[in-house]
Amino acid sequence: MSASTTTAPAAPSPSGRRRGGTAPAAPPRGRGRRRPPLLLLLPAAVIMIPLVAYPIYQLGLLSVLDFGQAQASGGVPTSFVGLGNYRTILSDGQFWSVLSQTVGFAAFCVVATLAVGATLAVLLTRVGTTARLILTTAAMAAWAAPAMTGSTVWSFLFDTNLGLVNKTLVDLGLSGFHEYNWFYDKWTAFLIVGAVVVWHSFPFVMVTLYAGIRAIPGEILEAAALDGAGTWTTFRRITAPMLRPILTIVVIQSVIWDFKVFTQIYVMTEGGGIAGQNLVLNVYAYQKAFASSQYGLGAAIGVIMLLVLVIPTVLYIRTLRRTGNEL
Repeated sequence: MSASTTTAPAAPSPSGRRRGGTAPAAPPRGRGRRRPPLLLLLPAAVIMIPLVAYPIYQLGLLSVLDFGQAQASGGVPTSFVGLGNYRTILSDGQFWSVLSQTVGFAAFCVVATLAVGATLAVLLTRVGTTARLILTTAAMAAWAAPAMTGSTVWSFLFDTNLGLVNKTLVDLGLSGFHEYNWFYDKWTAFLIVGAVVVWHSFPFVMVTLYAGIRAIPGEILEAAALDGAGTWTTFRRITAPMLRPILTIVVIQSVIWDFKVFTQIYVMTEGGGIAGQNLVLNVYAYQKAFASSQYGLGAAIGVIMLLVLVIPTVLYIRTLRRTGNEL
């Protein structure tokens, strides 16, 4: 029976490692050495919070006060009415009519903007460099045009007497469009204003989705093409699911923009159309606050608009996070 031999522990090397062994794991860094992500947002928060929070506070404060022209001029003291302005607004049948029109108009604009923007984004991936440059430049020009300028130009195009649209249709033999008033009918006016809103908004969707499509690995799209998938099938089954986080941001942004449209409606329908048939909430709030000098009622409408926009957005984002789709 042989005696067992024992090996002496290896002496540590000058570098602190044991011979024949591995280096000890580095101690984990303390939390104090890591910069919290929220700290990086602090400079922007210092600027943005006062710019956003203070106006919202003033809007909410004004909405619970009896504040009209007499109070603004200092002739009558301001009084606290609590939810009185909200009860007045919510009991007004015109408010509910305007709210339904606003929701329908915004939904139409959002769907049309996404359809046009997504179609052109896919088109940008299929055309050559020159065509892509021309299309992108034209879209950026539409995006850069101020809302007031674009609305005025489109109003001239559809003018009853001097409009290019009426003149072109009459020259084509459609005599019924001689001095035709496009803004007399409620739905025709909404359709033209909606076209202007889409014209202003689709470049943002187009550029954003185009950047997202270009970020998709080419191997996936090539595999879909080899399997015989067409353009629409590829977009619906592959591109759209991979662009879901970007689409979420685009949809939320479009809903916010289109729900609070003001300039296009106010300019093209001259303040809301005949007998207010083309009113949306922003124009309705403007009329209550400034045309009628009922600033408290106008502020209450503004708060309701804020809640209408914030609540669905928060719920939608929470639903996405619960299903595992992080933004």
